Amino acid sequence: MTNKKHHSRTRAQESSNAIEKMYVTMRHLFNRGFYKPMGISGETLRQSLLLLRPEIYGSVGEEKAELEGLLYVIDRLPIGIEECTFINLTSDEGYGNSHFKPIIPEKRRRNCYRIDAEQMNIEITRGRSEIYDILTHLTFLFVESHKISNRVLIDEKGSTTRDWIKLEKAVLSKKKLTQDEREVAISHGANILGRTFEELRAVYNEFATSSQPERLLHIVYWLGKLAIEEQIHNNKRTVTFSPVLRERIGHHIHGEIWADTIKEIMFKNDLLERPIHIISANMHSVMNTLFVSSVLKSTASKKDIFEVYESLSKKENEGLRNKVTKEALQRGMIYIKDTSGANIDVQIFDTSKIDASKTDIEVSETVLKQDKPVILVMDYAFGEQAYETIDELLKPYNNMDKKTYLNVESVSIMGKAGILEGGKGDIMIPSAHIFEGTADNYPFANELKKEDLEGQGVDIYEGSMITVLGTSLQNKDILKFFYNSTWQVIGLEMEGAHYQKAIQAASKVRGSISPDVKVRYAYYASDNPLETGATLASGGLGTSGVRPTYLITRTILKQILN
Repeated sequence: MTNKKHHSRTRAQESSNAIEKMYVTMRHLFNRGFYKPMGISGETLRQSLLLLRPEIYGSVGEEKAELEGLLYVIDRLPIGIEECTFINLTSDEGYGNSHFKPIIPEKRRRNCYRIDAEQMNIEITRGRSEIYDILTHLTFLFVESHKISNRVLIDEKGSTTRDWIKLEKAVLSKKKLTQDEREVAISHGANILGRTFEELRAVYNEFATSSQPERLLHIVYWLGKLAIEEQIHNNKRTVTFSPVLRERIGHHIHGEIWADTIKEIMFKNDLLERPIHIISANMHSVMNTLFVSSVLKSTASKKDIFEVYESLSKKENEGLRNKVTKEALQRGMIYIKDTSGANIDVQIFDTSKIDASKTDIEVSETVLKQDKPVILVMDYAFGEQAYETIDELLKPYNNMDKKTYLNVESVSIMGKAGILEGGKGDIMIPSAHIFEGTADNYPFANELKKEDLEGQGVDIYEGSMITVLGTSLQNKDILKFFYNSTWQVIGLEMEGAHYQKAIQAASKVRGSISPDVKVRYAYYASDNPLETGATLASGGLGTSGVRPTYLITRTILKQILN
């Protein structure tokens, strides 16, 4: 008889299984309509997250509190959420026309509404990825809150430690804290969180806002307070999904309105039947690349163009940015501020109105004057929303029963991604997207090549990339597996496979656009999740993201306009 091999499960397999479990659980809870994150219904999510221990959440599996992960999560959730026992995920249900003021998180464009002292509503308009994102962050937040209550509770009656009593006094005090009082409160807070005084002081100002300078203490207090309520009085926090959200999700409602608005505006401006080039990017790089050299002539001639871009990206130079926008609007740019709820603004450039002699990239005068291409720049989509938006955008335009097929010549995607070889600010050129949790793969002929971007002071990597279900769920074990296996993955992001799925459907199956549509994908590295201290939680790219962003933008525009 042959001896069967008994494979011990690797950490990568366990992690992969934990991610799958989380997604199945989240879908189940969503269909159910509500759950209690720290109750029995939330147990699978908690256990999976603690088994997974994603890089972004640092020490979530340890006794001490995780500070960088907490900052990352708090920046992406509405201010005041730590005080709420009831969190309600809704569709766009008309709160925008009420007395409720929208609360928009610092690092995520989503409308949230504080209904009363206990309830926060979060509006979901960007599809399932957004729900997964929020539920993962909430699970982390509530796990951290129970760490606090476990450290401060002395007995089952609710007696608490001296540190907690002192922290409560500082947080509930109506008067402004002096530096001495703040440091005393930080000292008590550090004991409660199991961190050093120095660690807490180092991140203190990053949590602060102008209206709430002591925000870190406030967050710690309220997370702990609600966790104590749960443990002593069984008053559990609850997450609910509104009936309208459950009915609408996956129906492309916002994507359809968004795409129809764009096509209608293009139709009215006689741009719909011209050659169209779609670029998914931010709202500044294409505009700046086309118009900076004519607006800031004197500066651009003295400085390296990338230095000019860098100065434009600084907060204090709003005046210069406005000058460039004004010039762009006079030279054929149409700006569409999104009102569909998709949260994706759009710029449309009629290139026939651009003066080729005033741009500093090679542009063919013939292309501008004879072909008159139209460049449509859309802001970044979020996860699965990429499929919804591109799928709707590439459909023919229906006007009075007359179908107009769009002459889409190229779709270019520029985005941020995590890199597995190299560091922050490097560039990745994918040759295929692989969808995480499946063996679904989308190979394509990328018009962008490594040699197009080399020799510009940025490292370039080529290979396949993985489209993950959520960047906040990745850990080193899974990423090492992808990097070392025959998949030879160079990076991870959230939208690539969704974009490619929609482009392939429109060009190869539905016949809505030409089967020869050109595609370009390039990503710059916002983090290296395999490198300790270089995860997304370690903060943004700052100005180091300027060069790769503009290098990709300039290369895409050169290919389109020549």
